[in-house]
Parts: sequence; C-alpha cells; structure tokens
Amino acid sequence: MSDHANDSTSDRLARGLEIMKRVHGWDQAGEGPGDFFGMTVEHLFAEVWSRDGLSMRDRRLLLLGLLVGQGMDDVIDVQLDAALRTGELTPDELRETVIFLTHYAGWPRGAKLNTQVEELIARVMRS
Repeated sequence: MSDHANDSTSDRLARGLEIMKRVHGWDQAGEGPGDFFGMTVEHLFAEVWSRDGLSMRDRRLLLLGLLVGQGMDDVIDVQLDAALRTGELTPDELRETVIFLTHYAGWPRGAKLNTQVEELIARVMRS
C-alpha cells in the first residue's frame, strides 16, 4: 500500500514530476498537454515508481528486461541512457545485462541491445 494514499492531486503531480526526473535523469520535467501526461505522472511515477520494496535500480533492470523482451528499442535507448547517466548501472553492468538478457530474449534482440549499449558507452566516453 502506498504511503501517499491521501495526497492531493497537486502533491501527487509534484512528487510524480520529481520521480520522473530521477527515472529519466533529467534536470527538469515540465507538464505535458492533455490528461494522459498528468495521469502518467500522478500514477506511474508518483505511485508505482515511488513504492517501497524495490530500488530505482531494481525497477530499471526489470523494465529493461521487459523492454528487451518486447523489442521496444526506442524506449530501451531512453532507459539505458538514464541508467548510465544516473549511475544506477556502470558500463560493465550494462554489458553484463546484455549477456544475461540475450540468453532469455534471443540472439537477435541481444545483438541489437549490445549495439545500443556499446554506442551509448562510446558516446558517453567521448563527452
């Protein structure tokens, strides 16, 4: 059960935006148009990502596994970048994740993930 059940909508929105920034490794997060953005921030980030029981790193690893299994390459790029920039995962840990997930998700998806990880590491090392 969430410790935030009685929070107001503005409290959930503020907390959700803060957690969204941490999850994505952003310096700031603004509001988006329409109800979908607000509901995502208030529920996914303020309620789900903020729960006790799993660390942010644990959640990130679970999400990466799911995304790789589903072949959601564009979203994988976002999560890999955030994991590396926030320090949740090191380059060596990202490489180990590739090896592990390849054996469950299949070689073609693992090869794609390996390319994504190596390109990200090279880009970060250059900057």
